[in-house]
Amino acid sequence: MGADRPENVRRGYARVGAYVACGAVLLTGCASMPDSGDLRGVDSTPRQDTQVRVFAMPPQDNAQPADILSGFLEALTSDDPLYSTARQYLTAAASKTWRPDRSVTVLADGPGTVSDNRDARDAADDLSFHLTGTRVARVDGQDAYAPADGSYTESLHLIRDGRTKQWRIDRLPQGVVMGKSDFQRNYMSVNKYFFASNTAEGASGQAAAVADPVYVRRRVDPLTEMVRSVLGGPTRWLDPVVRTSFPTGTTLQKGVTSLAPDDQNKLTVPLNANAARVGAAKCAEMATQLLFTLRDLTPAVDQVELRSGKRNLCSLGEDRADSVAARGSEQPPDYLYFVDGKDRLVRLPSGGTGTRPDPVPGALGEGDKPLRSVAVARDEHSAAAVSADGRDLYVTSLTSGESLGDPALVSHGASDDDRLTAPSWDARGDLWVADRDTAHPRLLLLEHGTGDPIVVKAPQLDGRVQDVKVAADGVRIALVVVKGDKKSLLIGRIERTAEADEKPAVSVLELRSATPDFEDVTTMSWAGDSRLVVVGREQGGVQTTRYVQVDGSTPEGPAPAALSGVKEITATEDDRLPLVAYSEDGIVRLPSGAQWQKVVSDGTAPVYPG
Repeated sequence: MGADRPENVRRGYARVGAYVACGAVLLTGCASMPDSGDLRGVDSTPRQDTQVRVFAMPPQDNAQPADILSGFLEALTSDDPLYSTARQYLTAAASKTWRPDRSVTVLADGPGTVSDNRDARDAADDLSFHLTGTRVARVDGQDAYAPADGSYTESLHLIRDGRTKQWRIDRLPQGVVMGKSDFQRNYMSVNKYFFASNTAEGASGQAAAVADPVYVRRRVDPLTEMVRSVLGGPTRWLDPVVRTSFPTGTTLQKGVTSLAPDDQNKLTVPLNANAARVGAAKCAEMATQLLFTLRDLTPAVDQVELRSGKRNLCSLGEDRADSVAARGSEQPPDYLYFVDGKDRLVRLPSGGTGTRPDPVPGALGEGDKPLRSVAVARDEHSAAAVSADGRDLYVTSLTSGESLGDPALVSHGASDDDRLTAPSWDARGDLWVADRDTAHPRLLLLEHGTGDPIVVKAPQLDGRVQDVKVAADGVRIALVVVKGDKKSLLIGRIERTAEADEKPAVSVLELRSATPDFEDVTTMSWAGDSRLVVVGREQGGVQTTRYVQVDGSTPEGPAPAALSGVKEITATEDDRLPLVAYSEDGIVRLPSGAQWQKVVSDGTAPVYPG
């Protein structure tokens, strides 16, 4: 638990010479609380320099109940690795049963406190309080973030020790609670990586790497914590569709408490005996998981060596890791595609600055069939296109002389807006599209873009699918879903089951919101291994463009530059390539560190492969 705090009420932290001598910088800060009556929540603290480490002060002798409460809450927002100072505010029995790593509850502001005592001064040796606030999110015991809402109320109980006469907390909720700004100061999101259990990347047969974002304390040895997190396996939501190459029960070797790279940027990871018998291929996958994870965290690690006991299991550098598994953000596309004013599918080199696109080879580059939307396979050898009226879906090769052929799918929706969405290709080369026919709405999958469509089961889907985008890893899907006047962005997990000689059963399960603050989502695209770019509107607001994480959190860093009248947007998992949008100005792009630039004034439907 913790409290967001304004500058003018800081008093619980002190500048202590012993800490300074150890190289730590201490800040002052504490929330002041009266002994009784209704107490106000503490305002948010301005964001502080992430390099400043904050340490709390233990309780002073004869501290009053209000000081015990405020000191304890402040201690939970410090950088004390094991919450040792916070435990000094508890009785011995409470300290033994309290598990701060159980969860983190994030409130809009610091927790307010309400006294349950009519007059605390009349209570001789015990006092009760309630912590209150408005929920924003919860981080569970696996460090997985999930948005939350509603009110928060939990009880705290203090007693005065009969022997020492000191006040201490003897009953409290498990986990910790803090305000949003303290959470942002204390925690950061990092992707850990596993492998898709049912998906290979294209024809190469490479394992597809899947990002699993978690939140860790940013100044409490995050490198070691992320290694432990990878060894501990995927989060519950992702677990059914990924695998880890670490043998069951693998942990750091006994006695290893901290890891650090050497001066050659090599990280040596000593593992317990459970990993001692892994073969070379399996060990390479294990090291790849760690390298992909640590790339997200620090540039100081470019090689991982795994050991068990005295045995060197394997050593792997960044160059070999990319040959072991395919990571979406490491697979830049060759081209950007869009439909020009002549109804042709055209393309531009993805990293260039040109404004003169060329028609793609094949039927889609000839302009004989007016198009509404397109999707290009991730290998850029074939494409799918929806006709201008939304009725027909065509799939064809991007090869000179290739004909368009018959539609692969036909919608019978009554109007243009009740027919097919833009399609999307997954990492297996399968094609996804939604039919918005009000009489028979369906989410559909065409294996390798051909054959009879498979109807995808989505038991939790409440509304009609407006837009579909599959992640590069092939196990997560983003859906814009319309219900009433609200358009929401939901992330689902793709599960496949197959029986001999039968088509696979495909399901999208455990849909969860990635934009809990939005009431209208206009368009979206994957923009990282666990990030999307979204154009939409918050309640009562105007159209805005921002990045969101698949878990519903907001990533650090600036939002994209403002752009009005956005109808469609596209991005790649490789953030070195520009965002591209179709707006009231035509096709525009946003290079890194620049403003939006016009590409052409008469184009629509921009897409990168996928």
